[in-house]
Amino acid sequence: MTTMLSKHILPLLNNSLLTLAVLLSGNQLFIQTSHAQTPSVAVERYHNILNEQRRWAGLENKTLHVGDVVWTYSEGGDPAKPTLLLIHGLASSRDTWNEVAHALTPYYHVIIPDLPTSAETQTPAHFDFSVPNVTEHLRRFIEAAHIQDNLNIAGHSLGGVIAMFYAAQYPDDIQSLMLVSSGGIYQNNHSPYIKNPMAIKELVVSKPGDMRYMIKKVMYDPPFMPTVLFQQKEKMLISQSDMNNKVIQQLIELNKLYTNSSFAKMVREINAPTLIIWGKQDQIITVEAAQELQQMLHKPEPPVLLERVGHVPIVEAPERVIEQYLVFLQKNTTP
Repeated sequence: MTTMLSKHILPLLNNSLLTLAVLLSGNQLFIQTSHAQTPSVAVERYHNILNEQRRWAGLENKTLHVGDVVWTYSEGGDPAKPTLLLIHGLASSRDTWNEVAHALTPYYHVIIPDLPTSAETQTPAHFDFSVPNVTEHLRRFIEAAHIQDNLNIAGHSLGGVIAMFYAAQYPDDIQSLMLVSSGGIYQNNHSPYIKNPMAIKELVVSKPGDMRYMIKKVMYDPPFMPTVLFQQKEKMLISQSDMNNKVIQQLIELNKLYTNSSFAKMVREINAPTLIIWGKQDQIITVEAAQELQQMLHKPEPPVLLERVGHVPIVEAPERVIEQYLVFLQKNTTP
């Protein structure tokens, strides 16, 4: 625990605006600030910590105006190297990939967009949050960023669904694919959230206290999070609750449009070598889906199943994801 804290967390907290005392009690880590914070100061410190984390990961903040969408994204690494596009999940953001990106930017060109389902990327008032439409807008972003050739995509959860739709529609552009606890329409799954997407609404953070419940459901062993990050993240998710409910409604509609067989037919259009990573204790999309997804794909690696990990391996066990992904990329990318 102490080694992991030093390696992954302490670099993020070297911020002169924060005076933090770390108290260790049993297996729980708590962060206390030296004085009460006004809302504006707390928000500023929240953004300062995220910016420190991005810099530590070798990433810069960027924006790109494409049509009626203003994309916010992180970019790092050498643009001459193979490009990796990392896609986050529902009620999440580009920053869930930061620890993974820290290990990738020395060797690859890394781009992590905030999807239109995130608060940072700006969309028009009546934006269509359906997976096909978000995928189409992602394509426009990719073209505007000039990264469509030999692209390597990784997607987590909802981001995995979008990654699969993209790879099926543009198979000639994709060099490799990584799917982490990916959403989809699976037959052999014991999760109520897949059988009935309406149940996902119980995980929407809409009031104080909801985030603790959500974290217990989505993670097996949640990592340490400073209080300032936790509180501001919860406030941000509460402010996004209406949008997240709209996204969930679109997932419900997707389940009406696709059956398990038609979803599998779509996935079979993917030609790229694919790495599948899953947490064995995933309660949102249970681990049986990993083997089912393997059967759908043309060029899958044997699924990597992680012990004592829930639905968010990129946050719960980033070092294990990195280990598998770097080996996979060495085999499947070309300059």
